[in-house]
Amino acid sequence: MTASVPDSLIPYDEIVQEALRAVVGRVLGQVQETGALPGQHHFYITFKTQAPGVDIPERLVERFPDEMTIVMQHRFWDLTVDDERFSVGLSFNQIPSMLVIPFAAITGFHDPAVNFELRFAAQEGPDAPEPDDDGEQDRDRGVVAESEDGSNVVAVDFKRKK
Repeated sequence: MTASVPDSLIPYDEIVQEALRAVVGRVLGQVQETGALPGQHHFYITFKTQAPGVDIPERLVERFPDEMTIVMQHRFWDLTVDDERFSVGLSFNQIPSMLVIPFAAITGFHDPAVNFELRFAAQEGPDAPEPDDDGEQDRDRGVVAESEDGSNVVAVDFKRKK
């Protein structure tokens, strides 16, 4: 027997996603304060390239028209974090670039050093295209299965009844 769950008048999914995106901001803020990543930590950050407030070079938008993943590990510079967004310098095929990414545009955050991952529901828009496999900042942007080994994976994907 399936019980019908009434629609919530409180946007829990939006509140939780906003709070978890703040985790990303806090982590990046600590890296900004210290000027370096601690220990073996490094981050894969996936975001919607067409989301409001995203400012990346046009050549990257052309290459990744919906979503892309950046890697913050050895070579990044000028990391700046505020309450709404972060900016960072990265190289793509040996071309230095500055990226501005609002936290609201982020769809995934992964720290492989400790197997910690946050995933967010995608912003409204068309389905993402197939990932592109070349380039030094690329990685498979497909769905990452939740780990059954007890690793720290948090997937937020609330489904609201219409």
